[in-house]
This record gives sequence, structure tokens and C-alpha cells, in this order.
Amino acid sequence: MKPKEIIIKRIFDIALALLGLLVLGWFILLLIFCAVINTGQQGIFKQKRVGQNGRLFSIYKLRTMKDLPSNDKMITAFGQFLRKMKWDELPQLWNVLKGDMSFVGPRPDVVGYADQLKGEDRIILSVKPGITGLATICFKDEEELLSKQNDPKAYNDKVIWPKKVELNKAYIAEYSFSKDITIIIKTICLSFRRSPDDYSQGD
Repeated sequence: MKPKEIIIKRIFDIALALLGLLVLGWFILLLIFCAVINTGQQGIFKQKRVGQNGRLFSIYKLRTMKDLPSNDKMITAFGQFLRKMKWDELPQLWNVLKGDMSFVGPRPDVVGYADQLKGEDRIILSVKPGITGLATICFKDEEELLSKQNDPKAYNDKVIWPKKVELNKAYIAEYSFSKDITIIIKTICLSFRRSPDDYSQGD
């Protein structure tokens, strides 16, 4: 990315994040309240993720899981709905405003993946991670796909992760602001293109 493109991308991120927080702030607070009632815990979930240049930062999401007496965690029906609609990602508007993330870019991963990239694959760490991106759209049903595998972790490591790396490298190599806008529009359309049956599957 050229310096001019980086500046334009950042200005766009700040403007859209501010607009999003002003317009959707009340809605986000309502969802946080609902998440508190639904899970019996804090409505905001915070987790360390790998960001630009390998720097760790705290990502914010709406809480979608609750603790069980067995010390396991369970995704609630409401949490499943939030994930399907991608509304659990709304608090990341604050991450974008802070500069930890961008609207479009590689999704930030937990330690053990992006931070382990080698060679030319490390170009993925040269940009800010995004709320959405090419890999996010390609694997929009990632959770459902993994749930059907006998060994979800192995499938993720051998199939999904390498494909994500490929898509993220292509995004950076072929970057343009117009493509960012296209990716955002596609993400929004995908969120509202699901049938009501998608949200009636429970946990």
C-alpha cells in the first residue's frame, strides 16, 4: 500500500467509525444489556489478538457464550443469532476508532497463527487487521463448517488457515480503496441475506 492509500484508508476508518458509533451507539448499548441478561456476565468480551506488525491488542466483541457448572462454555441461542448477524462484532467500531483495526483487512487471530507466519506470508502483518475482508466473506459459515469436521482444529490448520493466508495476501497485493468499499457492501448484504430458519437452530 502506498502512503497516500494508507492515509485515505485511515481517514475513511475514522469517519465511518465515528458515524457508526453515533448512529448505532444506542443499539450497541442495548445489545450489551441483552448480552448481560442472556449470559449472566459482562456484556462485552475482551480477548488478546495479533495486530499490525505482530503487536497484541484487545479486541472487543459482544459476549455470546455463558459459563456452565462443568466449567465449559456454551453459545446461547441469542449469542448464535448475534454471530449469524455479525452484530457481535459491532463493539469493534471502537477498535477501529482507536487505530487497532481497520474496517477491511485480514481478521485478527489469536496467538499461534498470524504471529507464526514466515517469509512472504508475513506481509499480512504489515496492515491493520479488519472487521471484515476477503477471507471473512469466503468463510462466512466457518463455524458451521468446522462443526461438521471430525477434527475441527486439524481442518482449520490444514484447509481453512492456508486459504485465509492466500486470500489475505491477494488483498494486500491488489489493494484499492474501491475494493474496500465493495467488500464492506458484500459483508452487509451477506448479513441480511439469510433466511429466518438460520436463526432457529438454537445452540
